[in-house]
Amino acid sequence: MEIRASLPQDLRGVHIHIVGIKGTGCAALVEILHARGAVITGSDVGERFYTDEILERLGLRARAFSEANITDDIAFVIYSSAYRTDTNPDLIAAVRKQKPLLLYTEALGALSRSAYSAGVCGVHGKTTTTGLVGTLLQSIDLPSQVLAGSVIASFGGGAAGACTMTSASFGNRPGTRQYFVAETCEYQRHFMAFSPQKIILTSVESDHQDYYPTYEAILAAFVDYLCILPEHGQVIFCADDRGAAQAVECALRRRGDIQAIPYGTTASGDWHITFGRVESGRQYFTVDGLGECALAVPGEHTVRNAAAAAALVTELLRTDGKNPADYAGKIKSALLSFAGGRRRSEVVGRAKTPRGEDVIVIDDYAHHPTAIATTLAGYRAFYRNHKIIVDFMSHTYTRTAALLDEFAAAFGSADMVVINKIYGSAREQVGRTSVTGELLAERTKEHTPCTVYAGEFDQAARVVLDALSEPSGATDGYLFVTMGAGDNWNVGTQVLAALSAR
Repeated sequence: MEIRASLPQDLRGVHIHIVGIKGTGCAALVEILHARGAVITGSDVGERFYTDEILERLGLRARAFSEANITDDIAFVIYSSAYRTDTNPDLIAAVRKQKPLLLYTEALGALSRSAYSAGVCGVHGKTTTTGLVGTLLQSIDLPSQVLAGSVIASFGGGAAGACTMTSASFGNRPGTRQYFVAETCEYQRHFMAFSPQKIILTSVESDHQDYYPTYEAILAAFVDYLCILPEHGQVIFCADDRGAAQAVECALRRRGDIQAIPYGTTASGDWHITFGRVESGRQYFTVDGLGECALAVPGEHTVRNAAAAAALVTELLRTDGKNPADYAGKIKSALLSFAGGRRRSEVVGRAKTPRGEDVIVIDDYAHHPTAIATTLAGYRAFYRNHKIIVDFMSHTYTRTAALLDEFAAAFGSADMVVINKIYGSAREQVGRTSVTGELLAERTKEHTPCTVYAGEFDQAARVVLDALSEPSGATDGYLFVTMGAGDNWNVGTQVLAALSAR
């Protein structure tokens, strides 16, 4: 019989074993638990991931799955939803030995109840917004921890980076309020395990069609999440996003006590945004409550995320009894220091074409039509004198089939598009859809004429290298972007290797 449990407030010396420890969420959780004094072991597959570097920095190494991993001194077993208690050897042994079990989402929820917590949610922008929140909190004197869904460059951690930020004062002031901010995911309503005092809501639209077959279904999930806020809890929402605004409107009909704080170009109040100039690797904007600010990363969507992060940090300062005006300068400096995250407009390399033109290679996780369109529009403004080539791998057959027309029209800011085969999910029944990468390429060509289908990564790399051998016609050369939630970042790796070898 499985024993479900929650984590204790004091984790010092508590032995926790994590099944699926290399997953991004679990690796981030390891950083949090380690910072709180827990003793960590974990298991996973043998393949090396970037999270191995994060674990090694903490003196940890993933073990192979085995019943022998579950030793008598283990107090709790946390596991990724990718593994089942009746098939994974570690989990089978944990059940047999009656070790208390928690899913990753349950463990995150337990941590949220041990501090004054805020959740960052939305179909798009969760990771970047959470990274911005952590970057801002790192610059001020609030005792805080932040967990993001990817490595954030400004969180430190050396060459491997870090998924979490723990402030110097966290846990060092007994009896004072501690703050915890985490990215919370809508898939399968995972965020309902979290206990937030405040929420950032970036966007709501149709996604995860294998679980939310209609827009109304995913909207209802976000509304339910907003409604678990405590009395007079706050939701900071993007007024420019129709779905986010609708979710807040629905939540307020059920919970009139919730305080709604809008941000965006259509918002009124302190978090109204006015976009400014883009020059010298910076984009400038004005937020009514802060004045002129700047970011060193592209995209109007990133500006909106920055406003959301600044709004949350401002409200946390008020909660802590501090005057936010005293911190305005630090907040603006921290915004400028933000360098993005892994697979979020990540510059992975630079090279020269055979003709001597510059090539910037970026990898980005955008995998929904709205995210693709807004991200590429940001690149077009930020890298305005570059020819933009995009290699895209669509993620899941169900999402591609449901949003085929939207995907096809999403690449308008690119000069050339290369489409790979679809990256399927183990969760879906592929035979239920007739969509293919070839079909997506055909539809995309109707909107972006220079579109090529190259199913495999080596084919795609050859297509891109052939394109780079021609004059760009742009004064600053090429921007090559690998985009999607699959593993087509390999195309960028191959292109960089080939260019470097010439």
